[in-house]
Amino acid sequence: MPHGPKGPPGEKGDRVSRTGFVYGDIYLQHKTGAGHPERPERLAAIVERLKQKGLLAQLASIQPVPAPLEAITAVHSARYVERVQQAHEDGRRFLDTGDTPISAESYTVALHAVGGVLAALDAVMEGEVRNAFCAIRPPGHHALRERAMGFCLFNNVAIAARYLQKKHKLARILIVDWDVHHGNGTQAAFDDDPTVFYFSAHQHPFYPGTGTAAETGKGPARGTKLNVPFPAGTGDKEYRQAFDEKLRPAARAFKPDFILLSAGFDAHADDLLGQMSLTAAGYADLTRIVKGLADECCHGRLVALLEGGYNLDALAESIEAHVRVLME
Repeated sequence: MPHGPKGPPGEKGDRVSRTGFVYGDIYLQHKTGAGHPERPERLAAIVERLKQKGLLAQLASIQPVPAPLEAITAVHSARYVERVQQAHEDGRRFLDTGDTPISAESYTVALHAVGGVLAALDAVMEGEVRNAFCAIRPPGHHALRERAMGFCLFNNVAIAARYLQKKHKLARILIVDWDVHHGNGTQAAFDDDPTVFYFSAHQHPFYPGTGTAAETGKGPARGTKLNVPFPAGTGDKEYRQAFDEKLRPAARAFKPDFILLSAGFDAHADDLLGQMSLTAAGYADLTRIVKGLADECCHGRLVALLEGGYNLDALAESIEAHVRVLME
């Protein structure tokens, strides 16, 4: 089973006031090739920034372990999981759409990415930490049931939602996604499921082409998918307004038992993979809104998972701002 957080000895009440931090050096072993934006240096920059600012020592370290296969196959088919496992043995360097590189250790790293998130969920549910940030890779929100896509192998956040429902018996999960790209894989996983509310604010039109305002869910889930497509150049003010005026009332009406945050930081003004204008201060404001909703709706239960973000300085600065709010 996923391991709980490591930290200084103390009463449970001391630990529950802390923010968990998922990271392991194994995440650096997913090799994407020279010049690829989703590279190991992303995590190194994050850890170094938190260390320099004196924040890392204040976080409860959560060490990742491999996720159980039954957690992954709650979202992906067993056939797809086996294909990811065997891909490097066949000498393949890319999966499916050709935009998702793999290496010899990618399958193992992806298992630990999911496993790190599950460990964070357990730590929150068991009262060991108040909330958590997962500095994981590869990212996940583009991964479909049977297809890798957009740098993503397993859909970490979708697996997390199902794990909360199956293991911890929670009824309603809210997923908030502020990556610059729409999380097509996450939305597809729950498009006809009214027990998972998916909110995404993203650049549009843009990769992967989904995420229009008309996409609200199918059948019994209609109204539980809320997309806010923004034009290029959108910045802090417009994002804050959308989170205040659209996410806040939707979350209050849905009454989630847990909030998961697909935290991509590629809508930052300095990130060249997007064309948006968010700042680190803007990400702090959005974090404060989401954290406030978690406090209001579900006893503060909130776990954030790293998705995109490729300018190392902007990524590290934004995550510092994000983590500082989680620690408040």
